[in-house]
Amino acid sequence: MRRTPTPEDDNHAHAERLHRAGEVVWGRSRDHQQSATIADLFAEAGLDHDPELLRAYYDFWEPHTLTDPEVRPMWEELRAAGIRVGVLSNTIWPRAWHVGFFERDGVYDLVDGDVYTSEVPWTKPSPLAFRAAMEAVGVDDPAACVYVGDRLFDDVWGARQAGMRAIHVPHSTIPASQVGHTEGEPDATITSLAELPAVVRALDGR
Repeated sequence: MRRTPTPEDDNHAHAERLHRAGEVVWGRSRDHQQSATIADLFAEAGLDHDPELLRAYYDFWEPHTLTDPEVRPMWEELRAAGIRVGVLSNTIWPRAWHVGFFERDGVYDLVDGDVYTSEVPWTKPSPLAFRAAMEAVGVDDPAACVYVGDRLFDDVWGARQAGMRAIHVPHSTIPASQVGHTEGEPDATITSLAELPAVVRALDGR
């Protein structure tokens, strides 16, 4: 006797389709620095972009969005030293989600400029993505910028190709499907965000 499908079956099927679509979307980012949105993800998965499914998607990821508690004091120290704070994120999520997470965690007031690739045509490691971040914080010279990230391809190699210095924070396990063709050589590596202000000062010779 065949079992009657349940809503849980649909959820598992939708999750699998979104996972497969995510591999395609992030492959375009890795290989062509082509940005995408959640709408693109759902279209690739062949799913309607309906509110209930979108809410389930959001609820799945929301517990993984908590800001590191070292971020606020680190950003406060940087800004006290006259250093502007910018955010550049490879993401398919809309700006409102990211800003909402930062506001929820009480750090968005310390951001001088932020760029999310869901709202521009390019993703890291394209120099154009880094240029957009520079414009967001009002800086013209890439040599005056230090980019901090957890990915040796997107963040470190990308920043160095854009003319910036780069600091690696190896906090994440990068999925094999998202590892790029090159591992950049960082100017420095840190294991805690609390170390960042001192490292930036050292790179600047302060």
